[in-house]
Amino acid sequence: MKETVDIKLWFKEDADHTEARATLIIHGTAFTGAGQARRNPADANQPVIGEELAAARALSDLAHKLLDAAAEAISEREGAPVHLYD
Repeated sequence: MKETVDIKLWFKEDADHTEARATLIIHGTAFTGAGQARRNPADANQPVIGEELAAARALSDLAHKLLDAAAEAISEREGAPVHLYD
């Protein structure tokens, strides 16, 4: 079986801050991760770096939420707590 899902990234930014949200819908359930980046006032204003960092953090948060959901599903099936490691 082959299945493809899309991850959507949204950005909100100003001169010093970037926020990102990453959303994945799998089997009818939506998972959303969030990430932020803040520019050090001493650094040059390069928005792409803030977007990359905020996106990476949002995707990392999303990955952890997916791991938590999988652990919960396994725990329910097994009737005992399960801890998954990344």
